[in-house]
Amino acid sequence: MSPEEKPPPNCSHECPPQPAAGRGRRRGGLLTEIRTPIRTEPFQQRYSLSPGRELGRGKFAVVKKCIQKDTEREFAAKFMRKRRKGQDCRMEIIHEIAVLELTQCNLWVINLHEVYETATEMILVLEYAAGGEIFDQCVAEREEAFKEKDVKQLMKQILEGVSFLHRNNVVHLDLKPQNILLTSKSPLGDIKIVDFGLSRIVKNSEELREIMGTPEYVAPEILSYDPISTATDMWSIGVLAYIMLTGVSPFLGDDKQETFLNISQMNVSYSGEDFDLISESAVDFIKTLLVKKPEERATAEECLQHPWLEQSDEPTCRTWSKSAGGESSDVIQKNANSASEKPVDVEKAEKEESMMTEELIVVASYTLGQCRQSEKEKATEQKAISKRFKFEEPLLQKIPGEFIY
Repeated sequence: MSPEEKPPPNCSHECPPQPAAGRGRRRGGLLTEIRTPIRTEPFQQRYSLSPGRELGRGKFAVVKKCIQKDTEREFAAKFMRKRRKGQDCRMEIIHEIAVLELTQCNLWVINLHEVYETATEMILVLEYAAGGEIFDQCVAEREEAFKEKDVKQLMKQILEGVSFLHRNNVVHLDLKPQNILLTSKSPLGDIKIVDFGLSRIVKNSEELREIMGTPEYVAPEILSYDPISTATDMWSIGVLAYIMLTGVSPFLGDDKQETFLNISQMNVSYSGEDFDLISESAVDFIKTLLVKKPEERATAEECLQHPWLEQSDEPTCRTWSKSAGGESSDVIQKNANSASEKPVDVEKAEKEESMMTEELIVVASYTLGQCRQSEKEKATEQKAISKRFKFEEPLLQKIPGEFIY
C-alpha cells in the first residue's frame, strides 16, 4: 500500500461516528444522502483511461483502470448506468457511495476517491487494487492456487473488514471471490472488499426481507424469504473459505434450481481428495459458518477467535465448534503433554521423518494435474472449470415458489 493510500494518521480500523451513519433512509435499507461532491465536468478532462482489458464488468456497470493526469496516480473507474431495465436506479448508486463513505477509514474496504455524473452514468473513482480478484487463484492450477496459510492470512483481513461493516449495521450480501481484490498478487498483498451495490443497512428493530445475492453464495434464509441479518454475510464467508481452500464451489449445481436445492437441503461434503491437504481446524472453521439457522452461525468476531486463525501454521492441535448455546469446545491433541518427555534422539528422528513426509506430500501435490479436481472431473476438465463458478451475476429477482424452503 503506497503512502498516499493510507488513511489519515488519526484514522484506524475504528472510525469515529459519522454523520452518514444516521442519515436519511428509505424503505429497503438504503442510505439516501452523501457528502462526496458530484463532479459534472467531463471525466476524461482529469483522467485518462488505460489501454487493455477491463478490470471487471456486470450487467449495469463496467470497471476500467484510469490514470489521474496531474498526479499520474492509478485508480479504478466504475461506470454505472443510472437507468436499468427502464427504471431510474440513481438512488441505488447514491446508497453505494454512502456506504463507501461510511467505510472510508477501514483498511480492508476499497477507498472512494471521487464521483462524476453524466446524463446516463455515474462514475465512481476508486482505489486501484493491482492484484485483481482472488477468484483467479481460486480456479488456478495447484502451484498457483492459495495455500492454506495464504487463506488464513486473507481470511483474517476479510473478517476484520466484515466485522467493521456489521458493527456499522451494513450487510454486504454479495461476498464472493469476484468481490475480494488484492493489492498485490505476488508477493501476496492485502484484501479490499468491493461492490456494495447489493448492500443494505440493517437494524435489530427492523426486519428486511429480500431475494438478492449470487446463487452459489446465498444463505438459506434468502431462499426461504426470512429476515436478512449480519449472519447472512457469514454464510457467504463460509462458502468463500471453502472455495479458497479447495477450489470447489460447495453448493453449485447444474442450474440455479439444483444450486438452491443443495443450499436449502445442506448438501455439502467435507471429504474426498479436495480436503486431503486441508487441516481439521480449517474444516471446523467452515462448519461453524455453513449452518442453516442464522442464529447458530459464528459471528465475524467469533471467527477471528477461532483456533484456525489464531494458531501458527504448525499441524492442527485442536478443533473448535459453536454449540447452540454459543460456547466453544476444544479437543486437545493426544499425547501433547508427553511430547516433552521424549528423548532428544527420538525427537530428532521424528522431526526428520516429519520433514521427509512433508516433502513427499509437496512433491505429490505437483503431480495431481488440474487444480483440485477429482478423477471424474478430470474427464470433463474444461466443463468443470466453467461449471464451478458460472454464476457471476447477482440474483435480483424473486425466486419462483418451488425454490422456497
